[in-house]
Amino acid sequence: MTYRVAVCDDDEEQLQLLQSLVSKWSRASGQPCEIQAFPSAEAFLFAYDEEKTYDILLLDVEMRGISGISLARRVREDNQRAEIIFVTSHFEFISEGYEVDALHYLVKPVPEDKLMQVLSRAALRLSVEPPSVVISCEDETIRLYESDILYAESLLHYLSIHTGKREYKIRENISAFEKRLTDDFFRIHRSYLVSLKHITGISRTFVTLEGNVELPLARGKYDAVNRAFILRN
Repeated sequence: MTYRVAVCDDDEEQLQLLQSLVSKWSRASGQPCEIQAFPSAEAFLFAYDEEKTYDILLLDVEMRGISGISLARRVREDNQRAEIIFVTSHFEFISEGYEVDALHYLVKPVPEDKLMQVLSRAALRLSVEPPSVVISCEDETIRLYESDILYAESLLHYLSIHTGKREYKIRENISAFEKRLTDDFFRIHRSYLVSLKHITGISRTFVTLEGNVELPLARGKYDAVNRAFILRN
């Protein structure tokens, strides 16, 4: 696996140093990395709007304009999987890192050995990869983790994928999309594919998902979806 690493710092010297250290870690650990450096949160977000599949983020907390904390909150709207490492000159921001599930805080000047340890820990966590699917949506490439998908709905010429936070519309046939997922998903109707993990109730005519979402259950599917749900759980 090649890790996509973003380094974001508005101090040019610090930015180059961190980029160099990540490259050094990549060579020493044998972990291939694609490293991109950004001089501001705004520059990162410009790239992030097109490509959201970053694995490791090294963010300066106290940047001019959008701070590293605010940037991390924005990233978490789409990417729960990325490992976020904050770089800071002050400890008072540490409590804010918990809300974005930051892996670690590093205090400037960043000790090389400590950064190497943290990067190795990030890679270890990322190596346990949960099932996911990559989609193209509104000129963006997005990795969706199956655990975040509630259901997919076929609508005319596109597929609507519903998560707990957002709806994604893509040009793909529901049958083709189903083949890209694991057995944790069940086709309850010609137009609906649901996550067994998120089912809260099954009746003869509809299936209820988390959030009290009710979807129609096709005739003759009741026994099959019940069996799949029981075996999944």
